[in-house]
Amino acid sequence: MTGREPQLNPGAAEILDESLVRLHRFGPEWRGRLSNHAPMVVEAMVRHGHADDVESWVDAYVPQLVDPPRPSTRVENDAWLESLGDPQRLGDWTAFFDNEVKDAPWTDVLVRWWPRLLPGLAASATHSVIRLGHCVQTLRNDGPSQPRLDEFAQTLGYWAARWLPIAGDPPANGQLDLATALARLPALGGPDEAFPDRLEALGADPRWPGVSGTPAFSVDPGAVDGELKSLVTAATLHYRTHGGGEPVMLVHAATAPNAVLRVLGSLPRELWVPSVRYAWVAASAVTMIYNPTHAPHETITPHDLGDPAVVFDEAVEHGDEHVIKLADTAVDVYTWTADPRALDAVTAAARRIDPDDP
Repeated sequence: MTGREPQLNPGAAEILDESLVRLHRFGPEWRGRLSNHAPMVVEAMVRHGHADDVESWVDAYVPQLVDPPRPSTRVENDAWLESLGDPQRLGDWTAFFDNEVKDAPWTDVLVRWWPRLLPGLAASATHSVIRLGHCVQTLRNDGPSQPRLDEFAQTLGYWAARWLPIAGDPPANGQLDLATALARLPALGGPDEAFPDRLEALGADPRWPGVSGTPAFSVDPGAVDGELKSLVTAATLHYRTHGGGEPVMLVHAATAPNAVLRVLGSLPRELWVPSVRYAWVAASAVTMIYNPTHAPHETITPHDLGDPAVVFDEAVEHGDEHVIKLADTAVDVYTWTADPRALDAVTAAARRIDPDDP
């Protein structure tokens, strides 16, 4: 099976829903603020024909997870802004979006909240939008079910509670193509701190954003799909050569804009242009924060097979959630470009990332 199925077969859809019910017994974070990747990985696995492997993967993953936070104080519709970005309100935000989804179609909820949440795309080191991308794609392609709607509400609640803006506005039009602009980003350097601290340091750095030039964005919504695909492609190929410094975190420079691309089809066209600009800001922030401070010297062996199904099989066999998620995005890139270097990025990730590390 090559690439992502446009629609799940009934058996795979049932396994996805059963897995989501099981996973919703747990919260979106564990060990402080590490993200629960299981809903994203499960969606990717069933979409790529690995539904039969989901149960064993989840069995191995869930022992580290913790109970979901309980709601304490209601988030009010007319005062939601004051609760945005407050991780102590995670349970409250989840309850809020549970009610939102009960009162309106999920598409209406998405359109109402996407522009409110978009400036905080860095939430949970971009895991919130990545999780939403998997969820929205399933809702759009396979239709709503109660577990999928619960996943949608939980994901929006997670994003709202961890909402985290990136300093600086989305860049004005520059002169560079996206791949060149991404390649020219320097490394932030500095101490190895948590993502929010490193993001704060980035905002104070005079080289941010895009010291070497910003990309040229179209104002035509019809160009956004191509721009996002170019950004995802550039970040995936960048990981192939530069991911050795921060092999886990640099994955998100590719998977976050791909999540925005997956949501795009459920948004009105007037939201497309700001979406690609914020996707660029998030991808370039992650890239600059986690770029290696030294020139990469790793030799990348080209993937001989050029078979995306085999590459995804290898990612599942490896087992690490970030390797599987990168494989999911890299297969997309290969589908668009037929560039085998996208598949090489997955091979490099599997070599760099220890599946036993959290």
